[in-house]
Amino acid sequence: MHGTPQRRPHILFICTDQQRYDTLGAYGNEHARTPVLDALAENGVVFDNCYVQNPVCAPSRASLMTGRYVAAHGLHANGVALPEGNRLFMKNLADAGYDCALFGKQHLSSCFGGRDEIRQDDGYRVYRHSHDPRHPSPENAYHQWLRREHPALYAAAEEGTGSFDDMPTEAHYSHWVAEEAIDYVRAGREPDKPFFAWVNFYDPHHDFVAPPEYLDRFDPAALPSPVGSPADLADRPAVLTEASVKSYAGHLPGFQDYDEAGIRDIVHNYYAMVALIDDEVGRILAALDEAGLADDTLVVFTSDHGENLGDHGLLLKGPMFYEGAVRVPLVMRWPAGLPAGERRAGLVQWIDLNATLTDAAGVPPLPRAQGTSLLPTARGEADGVRDWALCEYRDSGHPYADPCHATMLRTGVHKLVVHHGAPVSGRARDGELYDLAADPREMTNLWHDAGSRELRAGLEAYLMDVLVAVQDRTQPRDGHW
Repeated sequence: MHGTPQRRPHILFICTDQQRYDTLGAYGNEHARTPVLDALAENGVVFDNCYVQNPVCAPSRASLMTGRYVAAHGLHANGVALPEGNRLFMKNLADAGYDCALFGKQHLSSCFGGRDEIRQDDGYRVYRHSHDPRHPSPENAYHQWLRREHPALYAAAEEGTGSFDDMPTEAHYSHWVAEEAIDYVRAGREPDKPFFAWVNFYDPHHDFVAPPEYLDRFDPAALPSPVGSPADLADRPAVLTEASVKSYAGHLPGFQDYDEAGIRDIVHNYYAMVALIDDEVGRILAALDEAGLADDTLVVFTSDHGENLGDHGLLLKGPMFYEGAVRVPLVMRWPAGLPAGERRAGLVQWIDLNATLTDAAGVPPLPRAQGTSLLPTARGEADGVRDWALCEYRDSGHPYADPCHATMLRTGVHKLVVHHGAPVSGRARDGELYDLAADPREMTNLWHDAGSRELRAGLEAYLMDVLVAVQDRTQPRDGHW
């Protein structure tokens, strides 16, 4: 177990939804108001280059829970159920004696039209599920709490005179998630067992709305403007211009539906939503301290994917692989098992968290998982896991004019994005290529650059090798033929 202490740690896994890596002070953002998460980083290990396996919620979360790439686990889009035969790491933890709990979102099947998520064999004893603040399912645990604790606010939201997204802090979804986690730490867990608690904040997911007192912490005019503009997309795949005009193919407004003040308002609310999360995480960590559990608890903070936030004329998520969309925060604190105040620059991936958590718990890895434990890297015993990161988008729930299939390969300093053409879509094959050392803001697409043809060809060949390397070949071979 790579030197893990004999006592199995409690695991507090804190996950936000749609949070960019660069929204914490710990990642160099001087505008962020995240003192709690910055302190977590100061007392733990920060991974500077963590990439998700899909820039959309459900496929990314399925990769975390199964430890498998999107092409291997089969949940390729929002609205698709995780196929049978995929084992979840939480079930392994439960079978090994962990008390497992979920608070908030999970997203392994469709929640469209008010239906509740289909539960897998997930191992949770405590399951306080709510897909999002407004989800109309009668099983929505947030609505149950809100109806009990704040009946007038619940009634107003139901009647349309209020909004489930626009709640005061004391009734906010993020506050509810923290309340559930605090109650569990104080009195809801099984005291004779180690626990695994997955705390799922829905923010800073759209809609972009924050309580007034958190908006008041920021001067919107002083916050950073998005990188670039829609003009950047002129030499990039056509689907990006389509997304700039209408996100989700008409379901939600695109960047170009807003004026400058509207974009500034989105950025302002986004920063405020992150600040609210920071306060709520602080309350959870305080409860952990009060219970005397902090030293023996592995705390992980991360997010399922990022947010374009106006960069290059794009909002939300989809077939976009810019750093803000696919690179997420990853902080680990475990006083009894990890060093404090250290950073790791190597490339890591979300599938690695699956192996990391089972390793920390002393549980055998899932037999079909494809990630690698990050504990040796976190402890400084290894230089890293691999020299590349892979992210796949396979028509993942955004119905653009033609199907969109794209793959990102991140290497040491380069990022290659291939938008696949025929036979998988009606689009012409196209792509993007960036030198992140010289161009960290991804302003210059080298895909069509004559001087970069050899580099592009080499990276495309490398991508083919990576795709072969990550194919699922775990099925046992019973004989020679």
